[in-house]
Amino acid sequence: MLHSHLTTLNAVSLVLSTFEVQGWPAATLLAGSGICAADLSRADTRIATHQEMQVCANAVALQRDIGLSVGRRMHVSSYGMLGYALLTSATFGDALRLALRYPALLGTLFELSLKEDGEQVWFTAGDYRENPALTAFNVELCLASLKVICDDLLGHPLPLLGARFEHDAPDYRARYAECFDCPLQFQATTNAFAFDKHWLEQPLPLADAVTHHAMAERCRKQNTEFTGREAWLGRIRQLLAGQLHAAPGLDGLAVQMNCSARTLRRHLHELGCSYQELLDELRFERAKQLLAEDHWPIHRIAETLGFSETASFRHAFVRWSGVAPSRYRG
Repeated sequence: MLHSHLTTLNAVSLVLSTFEVQGWPAATLLAGSGICAADLSRADTRIATHQEMQVCANAVALQRDIGLSVGRRMHVSSYGMLGYALLTSATFGDALRLALRYPALLGTLFELSLKEDGEQVWFTAGDYRENPALTAFNVELCLASLKVICDDLLGHPLPLLGARFEHDAPDYRARYAECFDCPLQFQATTNAFAFDKHWLEQPLPLADAVTHHAMAERCRKQNTEFTGREAWLGRIRQLLAGQLHAAPGLDGLAVQMNCSARTLRRHLHELGCSYQELLDELRFERAKQLLAEDHWPIHRIAETLGFSETASFRHAFVRWSGVAPSRYRG
């Protein structure tokens, strides 16, 4: 999968601060992500999902239950204008429905929904499409953070009736009980937690109609800009993916995008990436696909990806994956 989705630095910042108190340097967590210290100091920085996932993979390698730890620290205030819009909503149900309207501003990797089942409502996170190796981590992060948001909105813990997880119960299952405080089910058909339906009508303690209207309008505008940038990045990836055998270069790509090379370079920098990084990512994804097909000799894969020499491809693949193409193929 090519990661064209953009997200904020919320999760990355919390991962770094979580490990900082344990003495781990930021460089260890940021390794391979393309995120630098300067990016962390800018509130409006947007990063690609694969960059966030690299940081998360580094974190999971150090601490397997880090998803729950980070999720419990993702308070509603972590979401900027959207957080204020949620807090000032009239009712708990209004706030949740507003959150579902702007998944890009939540930075979620799931399709979120509220599903009524008699007198209870399941807050469900489905349709996960990212790195399979990080599925459990992302489920933990998502549901733990959603529970914290619910608690923040109400001003007290939301009593849960149950929680379900598609993955197997981990050896740190006791941590789940701390986070959700309800009956747990693993190897379920959905990832979700349930609460009594009456809570949807609960007035929020910080409700303010004037502030809410202003924040909701700013969220609408920010979402339009955010999704527009996603579409723009997706178009770039689409163009490059069709020209891996003869990459157009930054200038050629700028012509195809109907902008100047300087403008393209600036936009890519704002998105936390560069032309070469995008090209490398696309080549790496395609290389893995072709290496999975035994009838493709390595020299042909190198040609298809635009490398003039097989050796150059081998060196690049080792840089991307840590192993030679022949070893990757097994």
